[in-house]
Amino acid sequence: MNHHISCPAKPGFNRVFEIGERGMNLTGFGLLKLAAGESWSSDSGGNEIALVVLGGTCRVAGDGFDFPKVGERADVFSGYPFTVYIPCGRSYSVTALTAVEVAVSESPSDLASQPVLVRPDEVAPSFMRIGQGNFTRDAVVMIGNDFATRHFFIGEAWVPSGNWASYPPHRHDADNLPDEIDMEEFYFFRFNPKGGFGIQKVYTDDLTTDAAYTVRENDTVAIPEGYHPVVTAPGYTMYYLWVMTGANNRGFISHKDSAHAAAVAGKPA
Repeated sequence: MNHHISCPAKPGFNRVFEIGERGMNLTGFGLLKLAAGESWSSDSGGNEIALVVLGGTCRVAGDGFDFPKVGERADVFSGYPFTVYIPCGRSYSVTALTAVEVAVSESPSDLASQPVLVRPDEVAPSFMRIGQGNFTRDAVVMIGNDFATRHFFIGEAWVPSGNWASYPPHRHDADNLPDEIDMEEFYFFRFNPKGGFGIQKVYTDDLTTDAAYTVRENDTVAIPEGYHPVVTAPGYTMYYLWVMTGANNRGFISHKDSAHAAAVAGKPA
């Protein structure tokens, strides 16, 4: 299976993958790009939706809710995000107040909850610096364990020049508490300065999956299973939106690859 998907990032809604594609049974993803004054409408139907504003400002409104100003950062390297959660069975629209880019994630749901706006000041307390040395990254969580969602666990990460992330390699392929939980995941990438690249590995214990992909601006890697370490080229800060979906459990509980964990024993992934 090819886990790697390039997105042309054209104006309007860019479908990256549908629920059920790339082995992702609980997750769909797309990128929305609007010029100031443009609008896009959709319906959550049988899914829950997470809108993460990558850059710019928009209004998000729909059945029984209206968030008139969503987003303030210029880009993903200029602050924490605004995120809008929309439950199943809601029509909604996104209207650009400035040029805006929005990551649109979907997951099947029958949870009848309310739309929620998550602001940057609510995200800031979740800040984590994970790892050390040349496998350090910074991360925040927008939709975490305490959020009323059926499947989502969502955050952002920033990886310094030349550093690894998700290292030692970890997986979340099975519900085997307290060591591991079963969650799909994808990474959506940006680089600063633009023109950067990274290398994403996806592999399983038996190496029936053993892939390496060059990732660039607006690329996505779907991770239905397997270990998934990633590294950014020297000179470039890597950003990735990470979206995990779990059928039964959610959270930062993963199994590390013992073949590599011993080399950095005691350090978190």
